[in-house]
Amino acid sequence: MPTPERIKSRTDSKHCGWCGLRLPDVGRVGRPRRYCSQSCRQRAYERRTAVQRGGLPEDAVVLSAAELTDLQDRLFQLRCAAEDVVTAAEDGAAPTELKDLATQVVRSAHGLERLR
Repeated sequence: MPTPERIKSRTDSKHCGWCGLRLPDVGRVGRPRRYCSQSCRQRAYERRTAVQRGGLPEDAVVLSAAELTDLQDRLFQLRCAAEDVVTAAEDGAAPTELKDLATQVVRSAHGLERLR
């Protein structure tokens, strides 16, 4: 009998282990998919073997300089969007304006989730 954690993990939405795109919810038999495509599966394999050859821990995250800069930019956008909500609330903004600003925060956060 599956454990509660395994049951929960089957019902949660899954994302590609490489690019972070949402995997389609298909009632498949067997192991659940980890990657959205063969190319993502190959890139993940190449990363794992490169990490092993480099003597890094298996859970190490390796980013290029461009990926790090992109991540820092997206984090800055998220912080600015959150600060906009706080400023608008302090200035007595209308609920519709606060909702629009909060939606922007959610959009920025979704962009960060794609880091995989």
